[in-house]
Amino acid sequence: GLFDALLIKENHIASEGSIAGAVAAARRASPTLPVEIEVESLTELDAALAAGVERVLLDNFSLTDLERAVALNRDAAEPAELEASGGVEIDDLASIAATGVDFVSVGALTKHLRATDYSMRFEFGVG
Repeated sequence: GLFDALLIKENHIASEGSIAGAVAAARRASPTLPVEIEVESLTELDAALAAGVERVLLDNFSLTDLERAVALNRDAAEPAELEASGGVEIDDLASIAATGVDFVSVGALTKHLRATDYSMRFEFGVG
């Protein structure tokens, strides 16, 4: 749901001046909820892990950087769940899963769909 965790994105980080600041503000606002944060680089991942977040969304990471992120996370004092997100296509799932991330978000499942009209209408003629 949209009620059971806090998601920190780039605008939240910018408004607080840093990842550490954004995580601290989130914890002050809702100390019992898990914190998820979207990062765009390995440097940001380091900061998120240092802040002790529960889950990190690795936004538009290359396969090489996903592997590096998994290694950094494994060595962290408090590892987080890692989720590959952004630009993920269904054909990429196997190679992304092989990097060792915990979760993969696939926006392509919903954003490239087209509606299909399956209504069936009967016409009854008169006599």
